[in-house]
Amino acid sequence: MKIGILQRITVLASLLFPTLAFAAPAQPEVSYKDNVRPIIHDYCLNCHEPGGKGFETSGLDMRTYQSLMKGTKFGAVIKPGDSFTSIMIQVVEGRVHASIKMPYGMTGGLSKKNIGVLKKWIEQGAKDN
Repeated sequence: MKIGILQRITVLASLLFPTLAFAAPAQPEVSYKDNVRPIIHDYCLNCHEPGGKGFETSGLDMRTYQSLMKGTKFGAVIKPGDSFTSIMIQVVEGRVHASIKMPYGMTGGLSKKNIGVLKKWIEQGAKDN
C-alpha cells in the first residue's frame, strides 16, 4: 500500500501536535457581574423581582445570582453548560408559546448580541463570576 507524501505529513503532524488538530479556539469568559447582570437589570428586573408581574406569576426572582439559579416555582431556568435546553434561553429566543416570550411586551425581544452573551455564559457553566 502506497502512502502519498501529503498523507504522511498529515499523520506525522497529528502525532506530533495532536492539540493543534483538535483544539477549539479559546473563548473569552463571560462574566455574570460584568456581562450578564447588566442585561438582566435592563430587561428583566422590572417584572422579575418581588412585586413584579413575572415574579408573581412564576416565582422567578432575578435580583441576585442565587435567586436566578434557584429558578421558578416550576423549576430551574438555567442548566449550566446547556444553553439550548435552558428555559431562560428558550423564552428569550421565542422557542416557546408566544404568550411567554421574554422580555414580555418588548417588541423584537432581546438583541442577538445580548442573547449570545447569555448563551455563552450558560455554555461556560453559568458561573457567579
